[in-house]
Amino acid sequence: MSDTGNVTDPDRIRVAVVDDQELMRSALRMMVETQSDLELVGEAVDGHEALALVRGRRVDVVLMDLRMPRLDGIRATEIITRELPATRVLALTTFDLDEYAFPAIRAGASGFLLKDARAEEIVDAIRVVHAGHGVVAPSTTRRLIEHVAATPADSDAEAEAIRARLTPRELDMLREVATGATNAEIAARLHLSENTVKTHVGHVLSKLELRDRVQAVVLAYESGVVGRSSR
Repeated sequence: MSDTGNVTDPDRIRVAVVDDQELMRSALRMMVETQSDLELVGEAVDGHEALALVRGRRVDVVLMDLRMPRLDGIRATEIITRELPATRVLALTTFDLDEYAFPAIRAGASGFLLKDARAEEIVDAIRVVHAGHGVVAPSTTRRLIEHVAATPADSDAEAEAIRARLTPRELDMLREVATGATNAEIAARLHLSENTVKTHVGHVLSKLELRDRVQAVVLAYESGVVGRSSR
């Protein structure tokens, strides 16, 4: 595990890089260091080192490889998001496969991107997850929706509990978010301003204690709010 020192800028997003391949760590390190609003606070080669790093220093966003020796990125993500909910995890993998994407998201990752994503996409994703939103590669988002939609809820109890916590407008927002639509798309569909949609979506996430809209998609389908129980 490497540490970049103790001099920090409170206005910059503090980023940790976790990957067992030196070449990938080097590429991500340079990517972070070229951005004036980002600060690299350390690197780790596996999940154990990642845990030591985030427990020892304040980290805003972790760029997390999922396939690593000793302790993999999925388990490390689960521990980090449970112990340090303010720390966001952006999962990076070579494989756009369900067996990696879905466990990472359920473990608490706020984002999931392929390692061959453009540098600007990864940098933008860091900023987005730090702001409290979710980022998932478009192809993965589509398959995530298909995956959870194909497994309806066993009962209506959870769906009813969710409906009871939301206003009718907020419930509409949850269903719209579950389609994978952006705020702009929802605004156009419902004839609302983007700011109004953003406010309603924020209320939904807060009331349901969700980190981001990616988790909202999963919950909407797995609970049955969208799907069999919503009909």
